[in-house]
Amino acid sequence: MGHRRSSWIAFITILNKEVRRFSRIWPQTLLPPGITMALYFVIFGNLIGGRIGEMDGFAYIDYIVPGLIMMSVITNSYSNVVSSFFSTKFQRSIEELMVAPVSPHVILLGYSLGGVARGLAVGLIVTLMSLFFTRLQVQHIGLTIGVVFLTSLVFSLGGFINAVYARNFDDISIVPTFVLTPLTYLGGVFYSISLLPEFWQSVSLINPILHMVNAFRFGILGVSDINIGIALILMVVFALGLYLFSYRLLVRGTGLRQ
Repeated sequence: MGHRRSSWIAFITILNKEVRRFSRIWPQTLLPPGITMALYFVIFGNLIGGRIGEMDGFAYIDYIVPGLIMMSVITNSYSNVVSSFFSTKFQRSIEELMVAPVSPHVILLGYSLGGVARGLAVGLIVTLMSLFFTRLQVQHIGLTIGVVFLTSLVFSLGGFINAVYARNFDDISIVPTFVLTPLTYLGGVFYSISLLPEFWQSVSLINPILHMVNAFRFGILGVSDINIGIALILMVVFALGLYLFSYRLLVRGTGLRQ
């Protein structure tokens, strides 16, 4: 009973630290994504969208809103954990956690759910911002919440793994720049893959972000380019796989005990 209580206190402490970390400097962490997405809404939604017309039976701005929300969730969930955990490692304060009687599960859950909290907070801000440009009518509320949570968790864990292997601050920007950004822009945020030739449609299905964006779009608009069941299975598998891998890295002390 005492061990469970101490683990719970440790978890709440780490999670609270992570939430306070990004909420304390909200003009740098929460406000910029909202402004950036507002520019996307204006440029792609109103200006360019008027020329494009409809996509899958929806006005172009309505079609891209779910993708833009997911893009902000992915980016912020990942960046929060990778920067926070690497800073902890860089300042050597991670060593105190490693020698403390704290389970690796507690450490991992504290940091990853901190990333989820920031991802969901930014997602909510972008969603509220989108209401100035369009009217959202969520078709499947449970699916929508589940997809955005799983997606945020997957990329929080991805950020954790990046932070573990990073040796300097330059290393934490490589994956977002050369992996996440291309996959996000090619993940169906701005278009339906039905517009692509058959070969490139098949290639696009390899991109996990495509499945996440389309599952979220289905939850809001009720349309999708992919099988929703497969998308959900992929997200659960990714979340479990990344969690187990992250846990193993913590137990082994990879990149932490130097």
